[in-house]
Amino acid sequence: MAIDVFSRYENKYKLNGRMFRKVQAAIADNMEADKFNRGGEMYTIRNIYYDAPDFSLIRRSLSKPLYKEKVRLRAYGEVDEKSDVFVEIKKKFSGLVSKRRSLLKLGEAYDFLRDGTLPQIQEYMNAQVLREAQYIIEREKLRPALYLAYERFAYFGLGHHDLRVSFDADIRTRRENVRFEYGDYGEPLLEADTWLMEIKVASSIPVWLCRVLSENGIVPLSFSKYGAEYTKALVNKLNGGEKECSILYFPQQVMLRSA
Repeated sequence: MAIDVFSRYENKYKLNGRMFRKVQAAIADNMEADKFNRGGEMYTIRNIYYDAPDFSLIRRSLSKPLYKEKVRLRAYGEVDEKSDVFVEIKKKFSGLVSKRRSLLKLGEAYDFLRDGTLPQIQEYMNAQVLREAQYIIEREKLRPALYLAYERFAYFGLGHHDLRVSFDADIRTRRENVRFEYGDYGEPLLEADTWLMEIKVASSIPVWLCRVLSENGIVPLSFSKYGAEYTKALVNKLNGGEKECSILYFPQQVMLRSA
């Protein structure tokens, strides 16, 4: 059974290319590259975010509540119907992020996420996580809302096993053809040569890494990939952009910022 449960604090930072290269070089002596990065290549993460018809999950998230949750389907590398994928529930309560996930085959995942009908439980599945996801799917009437993919470098701490640092680039999104088999394409979310760094740790960031951040003037920010895309789409619609947008609900903070 693939049981994956993570609870940790996540700190996010936006870096330009120069800052990324300096930080990446600085952590090389203290961290180990992810096994998929050891040849110096980045690996691809593909996601499908699920939301209610009125986008209530992401709207709730943008309002900065004490508790929020997201449901997504995640795949690594190339994908076909028999590929291993993860149904994930990501929750945040009072700053602590919990991620729970279950392995499924892609066809099984699509069938399950369509209406919440549980698959026949197999040894590689996490039945408890699937039941939790089923409750959210049925409660919110979830449906595929956004395809979001990016390239990643990831590192694990040496002697600090709960530390993980990742660098994501070429973040791309689309709201049409929201299935993996339609290919890996989409609109860029961030400016060229911009990197999103995430530091994930169960307790505190080690002193050496704090020093790297301080020396390079890097400060944390509040950032959600799905939230940033949703806000960007809303602003585009409010400003009379030509791109079609099916989003009908406007959080107050977006309206004020684009006024």
